[in-house]
Parts: sequence; C-alpha cells; structure tokens
Amino acid sequence: MKTHPNYRKTGKIRPSRIGRGPNHWLPILVLWAAGSLGFAQVALTAQTLTAQTQEGGATPTSGAPMTITLQDALQRARQNDPQYRSAITDFGLAREDRVQARAGVLPNLSYNNSFIYTQGSGPLPANCTTTAAGCPPTKFIANNGVHEYISQADVHQSLSLTNLADYRRSAAALAQARAKAEIATRGLVVTVTQAYYGFVVAQRRYGTAQRADAEAARFLDISVKLENGGEVAHADAIKARIQAQQQQRDLQEAQLTMERARLDLAVLLFPDFNQDFAVVDDLQTLEPLPTFEEVAVAGQKNNPDLRAALAAYEVANHEVTAAWGGLLPALSIDYFYGIDSNQFAIRTNGIRNLGYSTVATLQIPIFSWGADRSKLKQAELRRDQAHVELNYAQKQLLSHLRQFYLEAKTARSEMETLATSAELAADSLRLTTLRYQAGESTVLEVVDAQNTWTQARNAYDDGQSRYRVAVANLQTLTGTF
Repeated sequence: MKTHPNYRKTGKIRPSRIGRGPNHWLPILVLWAAGSLGFAQVALTAQTLTAQTQEGGATPTSGAPMTITLQDALQRARQNDPQYRSAITDFGLAREDRVQARAGVLPNLSYNNSFIYTQGSGPLPANCTTTAAGCPPTKFIANNGVHEYISQADVHQSLSLTNLADYRRSAAALAQARAKAEIATRGLVVTVTQAYYGFVVAQRRYGTAQRADAEAARFLDISVKLENGGEVAHADAIKARIQAQQQQRDLQEAQLTMERARLDLAVLLFPDFNQDFAVVDDLQTLEPLPTFEEVAVAGQKNNPDLRAALAAYEVANHEVTAAWGGLLPALSIDYFYGIDSNQFAIRTNGIRNLGYSTVATLQIPIFSWGADRSKLKQAELRRDQAHVELNYAQKQLLSHLRQFYLEAKTARSEMETLATSAELAADSLRLTTLRYQAGESTVLEVVDAQNTWTQARNAYDDGQSRYRVAVANLQTLTGTF
C-alpha cells in the first residue's frame, strides 16, 4: 500500500518545515498586508455608498419607523396636497375680495399734497395797471399763480347700484368658495382613505402571497416525496412545481403592488418624500352605518355641493343687478379740506388759508354702442346656466345619496360571509392536503384549494377596505356621522 510522502512507513508524522529558515514569516506578512488592504478598500467602498445614499436623499433606515394612523394621514395630507391647498387659497382670496368690495361702498379718506409751478407773465404792460380787470400773472389762466400749494384731505363716496351689487356678489362668492373648500376637504378624506387602506390591503395581500408561496413549496416537497415513494405519478410533481413557480411570481407582484401603494401614500403625506413609515391596520373595527332617513336629512342639511351651486346662482343674480347698474346714473361726492394757496402756510397776510370745498358728480350713461346691454345679456345667460346647474345638483344629491348608501350597506352586509369564506377556504386547503397525502384526492384538487384560499383571503381584505371607502364617499355628501 502506498503511503503519503509526508508520512514515514513507521506511521510517524514527519516534522513540519514551517519555522525553518529566516524567511518563513515573509509569506504570512504578505497575506496579512493584502487582507488589510482589501478590508480598507471594502470599508472605503461602504463609506462611499453610504455618503452617496445620504446625498441622494434616501431615507435612513436607522431607528424605528414612525407609525401613522388614518387621522395622522389626514392631518399630514392637508398640509401637502396641492388641490386641497388650492381650494383653501381660493377661499382666502374670496374673503379678501369681499373686503375690497365692502371698501367700495364705504367712504374713503385720502390726503393729497401737490405743488404746481406755472411760468409767470413777466413785466406787466402799463395798461394792466389802469384797467379794472388787470392782467393775469401767469401764462396759463387756469392756474391761480406762479406757485400753488395744495394740501387737502379728501373724503370720497361713490353711490351706485353696481357697487352695491358687487359687494353682495362678493359675499355670495365667499359662500361659494367656503363650500368648495369643504368639498375639497371631504374629497381629500376619500383620497387619503383610498391610499391608506390601499396600502394596508397591499400589505395583507403580500402576507397572503407569502403564506401561499410557503404552502405551494410545502406541497411540492410532499409531491416529490410521494413520487419518489412510487405513490403518485410524475405528473403530480410537475403540477406542484408549476403551482410553486406561479406562487413565486404572485409573491413578486404582491411585493411590487405593496411598494407602489407605499409610494403613493408617501407622496400624499410627506413634503420630503419619506418612505420610512408604518400604518396602523384598523380594518377590523367597523364604523357604524346610520339609517337612510338619517343620511338623507344630513345630506340635505350639510351637502357642500348643493351649497356651492346655490351660492353660484346667487353670484349670477348679483351680476345681473350689477349689469343693470351700468345703465343707471351713478353719484360720487368729494369733500376737500385743507389749503390751496400761493404759499405753503396756514395764514398769509392775516388771512386763513384753511378751507373746504365739495364736489358732487352725477354720471348719466346715454350711449355706449350697446356695450352695457351686452354685459347685461352675458349676466343673464350666466344666471340661467347657474339655475340649471342648481337643479342638476339637487337631483344629483338624491341619486348619490342612494348610490353611496347602498354601496356602504352592501359592503357591510358582505363582511360576515367574506370572513366565513376565508375560514372555510383555509380548512378546505388543510383537509384537501391531508387527503392528498392519504391518496384520496388529486393534485388538481389541492391546487384548486390553494387558489381558492388565496382568492377568499384577498376578497375578505378587499371587502373591509371597500366598506371604509364607501363610508368616506357617503360622508362627502353628509359630513361626519
């Protein structure tokens, strides 16, 4: 029998040659230096990737992610949603328009200061001293002297049907903007509710897909073992492998859907696109659903769409009144108090320069080439359109009340059967797998039981989310109940 060259025939191990000679540490030092250099390169690469990640704005993964409830999500969305902020901005603009319109019907006070210099007439001829009227001291006879100082307070008041109608129109426009802001608020609730529970359901679907993938892998292992034991045909193992591969693809799709839902919700909630957050799954707690009579009363009382349509009709009516004001006379009054003198002084040569004057102007429209009539016609057309939209809003309210209420009622009534179906599908899958191991069922029955369980579980999750969204849609018409 041949022996290894490191062994002697006596069976003793030859002495090791490591340690003999002065250069025996050189290979070890080289290997140690190379390892240290590689470790330094890995550490530098890790630091570079970390810096690049932080510079790219990625959310750090250190620390526990923040937990967000639905109310937290609504509060955050009110600060970041551009459509909601646009409605709030329009409401603020309408409020300022009302302030400006009110100022148009109230007296305004201003203080005017001016200095007028006019070229003088120069040396007067001799006949100017002999005539009774004399000669003007300035080139322009409309001016009172070479130097004229005006320092007067002016109280101005305009009285017209147009100004009064504009003020009433601004008040109606403010009510319309307030109603639209309420519409945006309730619409934002629906949007956030859909995104929030869409993410919750996506997480549940991902968990269901994980369980389905594990169940398919376990069934594949059972089929292979039974095939090796000669108890089932090779076709069963092939079918089980196909099912396992399909579940793996479904798991990847579920993960992709979950990430998309997370991104959609992050866009609504965070100004800096933060993705490190978690949501509270409260789908098990169902909100109570009132009767249809209570919903109908709340809808007629608290519906913002109806208030917006009614306010729009009032705006159109006031625009017609304002257009009529363009065909009627308008009165303006100015009261001046101050000085209008050749010297900027209260007294000149013992004469008091302070005084007052009043100017009243009555403007009567006569001919404008049909422009005023055209404005009146436009206002009447807008009023007719607003009346049509008001009637449509009333009918649409009644229709949507019934639709949204039936949607919520149906979704709530299906919750019990969906939960029962999910439990039965889980029991069916367990029993069918046991029967397959005992040789009493086919591979197709097991695959069908797996698919049925996945569909029943997803349908139950979708049903819970559907009820929450249906209630949010109903509350857009009635408010919170």
